[in-house]
Amino acid sequence: MSKYPSDIKLNIIQSYNPKVFSQKEYAKQIGVTRAQFQYWLKLYELHGEEGFKTPYTNCSVSFKLDVLNYMVQSGASLMDTAALFRLSSYTMVYDWQKKMEDGGMEALEPKEKGRPSMKKKSTKQPKQLPVKGAVEALEARIKQLEMENEYLKKLNALVQNKEKSPNKTEH
Repeated sequence: MSKYPSDIKLNIIQSYNPKVFSQKEYAKQIGVTRAQFQYWLKLYELHGEEGFKTPYTNCSVSFKLDVLNYMVQSGASLMDTAALFRLSSYTMVYDWQKKMEDGGMEALEPKEKGRPSMKKKSTKQPKQLPVKGAVEALEARIKQLEMENEYLKKLNALVQNKEKSPNKTEH
């Protein structure tokens, strides 16, 4: 189901005639579920055109508790409660109810949105403490550096030999 702008929702509700179509037939004709259409009707009945203006969707824990308490005390349905409090969807109330049952008030706390920020990489290298076997590691490093040194000396000698050779041709 696609998201409908408030002016289109208002036009859909105002053009609905219960004498011509049932709610189910009309909802099918416009391409929404019957429950969604009924929710729009309820919003229009309770708040008029103002009901379709986009409400603020980040709700505090106390507001969520007020909504749930109202629903329990009055015995109102999910749809009636959501329409009365001008929530964007009646399923929000259901989600809050389930979260409250499963995790208590802490579950109603809003969660941080978006990706977590990247941690800065430190440019400092950690100090290396002397470790058992450090002498062996240092000896292995010395041996590796000596081998690199010998290789470079041989390469240098080969390059010098090639430069001295008489078969050198100029381009």
